[in-house]
Amino acid sequence: MTDTAYELAQVNIARLKAPLDSPQLKDFVDGLDPVNADADAADGFVWRLESESGDATDIAVFDDSWLIVNMSVWRDTDALTAFMYQGRHREMLARRREWFERVEEAMVGMWWVPLGHRPTVAEAESRLLHLRAHGPTPYAFTLRTSFPPGGAEPVTGEVPEGLGCSV
Repeated sequence: MTDTAYELAQVNIARLKAPLDSPQLKDFVDGLDPVNADADAADGFVWRLESESGDATDIAVFDDSWLIVNMSVWRDTDALTAFMYQGRHREMLARRREWFERVEEAMVGMWWVPLGHRPTVAEAESRLLHLRAHGPTPYAFTLRTSFPPGGAEPVTGEVPEGLGCSV
């Protein structure tokens, strides 16, 4: 059961293998609007980071022009998981190695925010750095090892084989 005073923030960043306007990334770029529309309509979706372009691909993260960021807020981990591992998002997730470099450090993180709070990129960077340094904690965690709002005990989650973060 989720504490209704909190919502789940998630960030994921990826290192591009090629420029966004390259033929190699065409399928990814073409899929952004439909996947974002699916997210916007998903049960439990609350908010997503976007610039005037309608997505977040032009928002800087970690001062690295080869990194792109996706950040959103969801009702809870169940709502996020239901969206992530079905439909067009799952199809794009399965193809991520075509478009993004494999990176050993944590590139995906989650944390609870007070109801109505919209996280900043700086906040997301701080959470990812904490996750990289300390592993999953109530401050920053993953779907595989998550924490309830205000909880100190981790909750182990199910992630489809080959689609999730290894942390």
